[in-house]
Amino acid sequence: MSDKSKEVPSRSNNHRLSPIKSSTFSMMSEARKTPGYSLFDWLHGYVYARWPYLYIGIGVGEHPLAKRWGPTVGRIIGMKNRLRLKPPENWKNGKLAFADTYHGKVMPLESVKQLVMIQEDIRLPDLEQVIPYAQARAIILKNPDHIIALQCPCRSSRQDPCLPLDVCLIVGEPFASFVAEHHPQKSRWITPAEAQDILQAEDERGHVHHAFFKDAMLGRFYAICNCCACCCGAMQAHRGGTPMLASSGYVARTDPDLCIACGDCAEACQFGAITVNDYNSTVDASLCMGCGICVNKCAQRALALERDSRKGEPLEIATLIAAAGALR
Repeated sequence: MSDKSKEVPSRSNNHRLSPIKSSTFSMMSEARKTPGYSLFDWLHGYVYARWPYLYIGIGVGEHPLAKRWGPTVGRIIGMKNRLRLKPPENWKNGKLAFADTYHGKVMPLESVKQLVMIQEDIRLPDLEQVIPYAQARAIILKNPDHIIALQCPCRSSRQDPCLPLDVCLIVGEPFASFVAEHHPQKSRWITPAEAQDILQAEDERGHVHHAFFKDAMLGRFYAICNCCACCCGAMQAHRGGTPMLASSGYVARTDPDLCIACGDCAEACQFGAITVNDYNSTVDASLCMGCGICVNKCAQRALALERDSRKGEPLEIATLIAAAGALR
């Protein structure tokens, strides 16, 4: 990435004397262009992006303030949802599930690598077939080659976290510049090629790739997280019954003729979807999220990902861009 591309957008003359950082003005400008994005959304998004370690630390229950402020944060988010003028159709008893406002899409390694190699701005709204949530299901990328590696708030909240820490990828503007400007000690600019290297290394460590979406982050994709069940708040919530993660659209299948029942796949599975007996491994399709970690850990090549239409559509950005172009 060139030095010019790493520069934070400059302030206009009206903002030179303002204590507010230029990236904040960029976020505000983008927020004004986002249909249905309220002042409450903006404040929520600002707090989330400005103090992610506090926000996530409280959310996962690790921060000292979690017991005091956790319920309050939940009530604030609930109040925000009740104030929406046009509630989503899938509200139940007037309530919107937390998973509808903050969630991730599981992605196999090769698919997620595509997401950091986009060379031009794209706009793919309302991807309900791919991102099956009421809100935050758009991929709108401006300057997609602007990528930040951020120290993971989930890992940073833990007493004995998985390493390395700087594996959260913030992609595109205005998010990348906001994080770089507000968290200079915990983030660094990287190139798309470096982003691919991080994804490859995390995959080899057995960590699951998620494209994350959040209503307060302009209702769109903003980050790729590389997650482990021991540190990731979203994975723990999902395991606890809150459906915060959408399947990749694939399911792992075992070839019994190749499987030697070594157990490497079961040990690697972050979702507890694989059991091993004396003869082979078995994948529970209801638990499998199609991340592909087990496939890459199998030395016998006895596992493969297969499309499962019951699991939704994959987030394969090249295919989505091509389809959008064909419709124009």
